[in-house]
Amino acid sequence: MQKQSNAAFGAGRLRRIEGRHNPLVKQLRQAFSRAELTESGDCAVEGARILEEAIRSGLRLSAVFFRDSAQERAERLLPQIGAQVETLLLPDKLFDSVVPSESPQGVAALVRLKEFSLDDLLERTQLGPIVVLAGLQDPGNLGTILRSAEAFGSAGVVLGEGTVSPFNSKVIRASAGSVFRLPMVYERSLGNAKSGGLKVGELSRRLRTVNVRLIATSSHKGTSLEQANLQGPSAIFFGNEGAGLSREVMAEMDESIAIPHTAQVESLNAGVAASIVLYEAAKQRKAA
Repeated sequence: MQKQSNAAFGAGRLRRIEGRHNPLVKQLRQAFSRAELTESGDCAVEGARILEEAIRSGLRLSAVFFRDSAQERAERLLPQIGAQVETLLLPDKLFDSVVPSESPQGVAALVRLKEFSLDDLLERTQLGPIVVLAGLQDPGNLGTILRSAEAFGSAGVVLGEGTVSPFNSKVIRASAGSVFRLPMVYERSLGNAKSGGLKVGELSRRLRTVNVRLIATSSHKGTSLEQANLQGPSAIFFGNEGAGLSREVMAEMDESIAIPHTAQVESLNAGVAASIVLYEAAKQRKAA
């Protein structure tokens, strides 16, 4: 009886869309394909677990899309979705052409992320270091770093120029919901049109004016992580997976730190390295 009731509820909520030119479907397709926010500031997400994380994080949902063959999943999720939210049912073929997943779960959504400024991050430096990513390219690494930054108490993350978009579906999936809660700053946060990342030189000058220590990470030289002081207000910079931090960025730094490892291993994965550094910073703060 309960299952029939849920099915009837779902049938009443879902609006069937057949055409690919529906405005909301077009927004979802563009947000996924470009890995950007929509003009109204929405981010495209896919998967039941990610949608539930967005709901749990208190994000505003603009629209939720269900695959025709996933109506059973819709019945479970619809009670968690506010009555004012558009809930659309798409034919399988249309849904699959819009959602870029190798194994689609049959649910996607447009959600409004919270916006933060650099001042917001500076007010949180007592919680942990600001993470600055300069030229990080791999979506999985970015998602991992966002997850570790939330887990170990970072003040937030600044996306430097050349860094992969945080709205990439692989980033969102790898972050396991941290992208919804962790303060992030990128170009759009400052009112610019695109999210291509902040210019690191401008950022470093701003951080210096409020006495935030600038710390570079390196795979081969610098103070050993075990000896580094990570307790005070600081911004820790992580560079490109292959090239690391540029000379221009290194010239701005107050200190460079390195994670000790065996000579047989040239360097650590960027996501792993950042997680180790953030864990060490959290350990030092707890000890202090």
